[in-house]
Amino acid sequence: MRKNRLALFATAALGAALMVGLTAVTAQGALRHIDGTVVSKHSDNRTFRISTQSGNKIRIKVNGTTEFERIAGFGALHKGMQIEVDARSTANGLVAKQVEPQGGGGGGNDDSGGDDHGGGGADDGPNHT
Repeated sequence: MRKNRLALFATAALGAALMVGLTAVTAQGALRHIDGTVVSKHSDNRTFRISTQSGNKIRIKVNGTTEFERIAGFGALHKGMQIEVDARSTANGLVAKQVEPQGGGGGGNDDSGGDDHGGGGADDGPNHT
């Protein structure tokens, strides 16, 4: 009987821990993938705007944790550049997690991130713009 209680307690504790972890991930917001062309850049507030294929204009902020792949940082972004952005929604708008040029390295294997952001043309799912 005591073993059954211990097993039940362990299962309940594991379930509670998993729920806390799931809640924390959900609170961070989903990562959104956006393909577009840079239409403007504002160095003072470290933001840029891109135009998506559907014509939407989206403002995105970069910060110290934004990763640039095959782009030499925020300073290298320029009007007309076609890019892919993974961004997270925050209270202050979208913040870029990763920025890279469109097209990748060919074959869909453009970096070590395990994504399909280049070459292969695959869709990234429901949060892909």
